Amino acid sequence: MYLDLHTHSVSSDDSRANVEQYVKWIGVLRKKGHQIDGFVLTEHRKFDFDKDYSELGSENDVLILKGSELDTDLGHFLVYGVTEQLTQQVDFSDVDMDALKLIEIAENTGAVAIPAHPGRFGIGLTEFTGNGRDFSALRAAERFNGSNRPGEQERAEEFISQLGLRGTGGSDAHLVSAIGKCMTRFDGDIGSELDLVAQLKTGRFEPVWLDDTKQEQA
Repeated sequence: MYLDLHTHSVSSDDSRANVEQYVKWIGVLRKKGHQIDGFVLTEHRKFDFDKDYSELGSENDVLILKGSELDTDLGHFLVYGVTEQLTQQVDFSDVDMDALKLIEIAENTGAVAIPAHPGRFGIGLTEFTGNGRDFSALRAAERFNGSNRPGEQERAEEFISQLGLRGTGGSDAHLVSAIGKCMTRFDGDIGSELDLVAQLKTGRFEPVWLDDTKQEQA
């Protein structure tokens, strides 16, 4: 399965795309021969418990899952498998939360937290290395990010390789046409947020660029 693990809709304060538009654009990309099975909405500093996209997804054969992107003292983190228990223990609006504590609580509540765009200047995890913090609890990090600026992709690649982490891929889409620019390919089937967490914990995945999906279909 090919999933874009990092997208933002108008529910995030800096995005201009709605979920229906993303779904329509995926249809356009599929007609061009690309494979996109679904995407995860990782809204900034929140989790939309009240939003249900299952009918929209089913009608269009697109898996639509939800997650969060949180601000921490070690940069931005993507959280998958968010539960009410997690939101009760972590203040999602806290822009300076303890990242290592977030990773621990996420694990204890059935979720996974990984660094978003670690090579991003100012807000990526690479900005905070060399401070003596122990990153051994990390399962993975976002290796491909479709919104990286020049130099940021290279920083992420080097950082992830040095730590020996598995890498994910996500477009970081804030505009409709950006969705699917890069994704994560999973060996196993995914149909829910629980499935996504389980697959992330297996380590059997890799980041891909959109063009890779077309080449592998041929």
